Amino acid sequence: MAAILSRVRHDKLPTTDLATTEPAWVRWLLTSIAVGFLGLFLFLPLLAVFFEAFKQGTKLYFATFEDRYAVDAIFLTLKIAAISVPVNLIFGLAAAWVITKYSYRGKSLLVTVLDLPFAVSPVIAGLLFVLIFSTTHGWFAEPLKALDLKIIFAVPGIAIATVFITLPFIARELVPVMQSQGRDEEFAALTLGAGGWRTFFTVTLPNVKWGLFYGVVLCNARAMGEFGAVAVVSGNIKGKTSTLPLYIETLYNEYNSVAAFTLASILSLLALLTLVLKNIIEWRTSKSREA
Repeated sequence: MAAILSRVRHDKLPTTDLATTEPAWVRWLLTSIAVGFLGLFLFLPLLAVFFEAFKQGTKLYFATFEDRYAVDAIFLTLKIAAISVPVNLIFGLAAAWVITKYSYRGKSLLVTVLDLPFAVSPVIAGLLFVLIFSTTHGWFAEPLKALDLKIIFAVPGIAIATVFITLPFIARELVPVMQSQGRDEEFAALTLGAGGWRTFFTVTLPNVKWGLFYGVVLCNARAMGEFGAVAVVSGNIKGKTSTLPLYIETLYNEYNSVAAFTLASILSLLALLTLVLKNIIEWRTSKSREA
């Protein structure tokens, strides 16, 4: 009996972390490689952006925002994000619900198609939209001319391209959260007489709110930083279809490096804000799971 109890106690002891058995020099080497990689490819470029932006003083830095085209680019970028994020929010909720709550043929195909924007080059995606919506040789050229609608080289084309590029972000964050949530609570609510919409807003949505918020943050960051697809469909017309990333390239090509790096620092600050929000969401998610 004593031997059995000893064996049980031994089995319940936590196993030793394999990483702690490595020699100290191996841990230091791997840590140095990771930190050096991050410093070289992440922190150093970020520092370079802010250094170049403020190199000639704060006066020239803030003078960049007196440029009407720069202000137009910032507002257009925010406008496109304000359009694409809500669209992807609705799509992401619907797609995640269909993938996790129902069983049917073709579900695996739907999941695969959901990742298509990750696999297709943004430039290729932009060319596809030009092929479809161009008023000169596009598939829908005649209907667009009849309705006097301009999509390519206009704001609608930029919004469509951005929605396509950012399509998977919210859905991909919601699918694993909804799968881990299961269906028991929703079935219980339906059994107690709650309707579909009430079940969604009182049971499903509160359980996935942090994953949803995380997906929105990532989608918003990607929407504001998109370059390839937008460059193809927009025409990069100053003051009309030039988003912030496109105008940064224009300024850099015109050898206006201070203004280019100033606007690049704005995008970098938005990226850092996204990182802070990401960490806050992850912390809140872990706290809610522990509760």
